[in-house]
Amino acid sequence: MPGIAENLKAVCARIDAAGRKYGRLAGSTGLLAVSKTWPAASVRAAFAAGQRAFGENYVQEAVDKMAELRDLPIEWHFIGPLQSNKTRLVAENFAWVHSVDRLKIAQRLSEQRPEALSPLKLCLQVNVSGEASKSGVTPGELPALAAAVAQLPGIELVGLMAIPEPSEDEALLRSRFRQLVGLRDGLREQLDLPLETLSMGMSDDLELAIAEGSTLVRVGSAIFGTRQKNQ
Repeated sequence: MPGIAENLKAVCARIDAAGRKYGRLAGSTGLLAVSKTWPAASVRAAFAAGQRAFGENYVQEAVDKMAELRDLPIEWHFIGPLQSNKTRLVAENFAWVHSVDRLKIAQRLSEQRPEALSPLKLCLQVNVSGEASKSGVTPGELPALAAAVAQLPGIELVGLMAIPEPSEDEALLRSRFRQLVGLRDGLREQLDLPLETLSMGMSDDLELAIAEGSTLVRVGSAIFGTRQKNQ
């Protein structure tokens, strides 16, 4: 589709430029294309332009899209709030989940992950801004949750995710990202796990996230355009 390939190239250029500016190793920050509310044709266009990992927020929409795109070896990531009654579909169809913030959800994903599939990669979502309306485990509750999740079969705890509050204050945003890095480093020492993934940074703040150590930025509008309303 016109524009998607060009947009994807521009986003990759931003990631590379930020990596050079902030002294990151080449290739140390990956790109997750957030395709929620966009049709399968848009995903196919981004795939044709070289993108392989895609993020979805709505379970049924994602599963329908997967059926249309079953001919493509896409790595599907679930990045939205996850309800208990949707865990089976996620466990059976996705490779990653970024938004786990309750042990109950992790346990259901563990129990429902098909044995024939590789372990489901999990990130724990942390509410670094303390907003009451935002999903995510509190920093204080994170260690206990991480220790419990790390013991579950069929899943692999690989890192942390955060969505700071929207702000034009770059210092504030960088401090939020830096907080997530500190929490990850503490868990590494406590749990003796690599926890290599820091899923942080989106279209408007990816450079700041990369500056603080993001290993995966989640970008939607800068690739696909203004978000369409979910029907």
